[in-house]
Amino acid sequence: MSQDNLKSIVKMVAILDCFSRIERQLSVAEIARKTQIPRGTAHRIIRTMKDLGLLEQERQRDQYQLGMKLFELGTTVLANMDLQREAKSSVEALTRVTGETVHLSVFDGMNSTVINRTDPEGSRVNTLFVLESSPAHATSSGKAALAFQPDTVIRKFISLGLRRIAPNTITDPKLLVEELQKVRQRGYAVDDEELNPGTRCVGAPIFNASGRVFAALSVSGTTSRFTPERIETFSRLVMHYAGQISEQLGYRPDEQSEEDKISPESAQVAA
Repeated sequence: MSQDNLKSIVKMVAILDCFSRIERQLSVAEIARKTQIPRGTAHRIIRTMKDLGLLEQERQRDQYQLGMKLFELGTTVLANMDLQREAKSSVEALTRVTGETVHLSVFDGMNSTVINRTDPEGSRVNTLFVLESSPAHATSSGKAALAFQPDTVIRKFISLGLRRIAPNTITDPKLLVEELQKVRQRGYAVDDEELNPGTRCVGAPIFNASGRVFAALSVSGTTSRFTPERIETFSRLVMHYAGQISEQLGYRPDEQSEEDKISPESAQVAA
């Protein structure tokens, strides 16, 4: 691969990184400013990305958004992930032992996306393959994954704003950092009606072979069933089965170096 082609690929990735749930559509000028790529060069690369299906242009407007080709690639990645195969038995076991709904989610730095949901049906376990994304700060799976990310990832997440999803959603950066510190110390997160009123959820992180948290396992149910006593029980079970999945993926805790602690500065959003 030539040096010029390599530079073009790097610029394409930089352009894709400009988009988020908040900034879903951007003009060429905005993309050029964000990436510090000359406008003419940015326009040429954007046209190529549009032809490839990586970007789509809004009709008769100089506005671009992520293309469906990325969704196709994303679903292919999920279908081929070791996570789905390695987690299957643990997810089903957790469903049976708790008698509650269990979610297997992946984390992309911003959102927690459920890719597998199981519900108990008598002696059977009903499994659904889904794609349901929620902001990480509003779910137990999202907070369980976010708490174990590098400080730079947490700062970036907070800088984009903490949207209120439900009355109990944490929207104060300082409170979220304190919550993530607790999650890291105890090894699990709790969603106390922060995504859906009337629902509580307990989640624990899943580590890959290199020690990075990229997914989470959670169990959820109604607030009447998820009492403080049961949450304590569920937390031990979720951590056990999340740990099982991590080990099956090649994670060895004793071989990993300790991550940097979450700093209070994470709550200080850059202007």
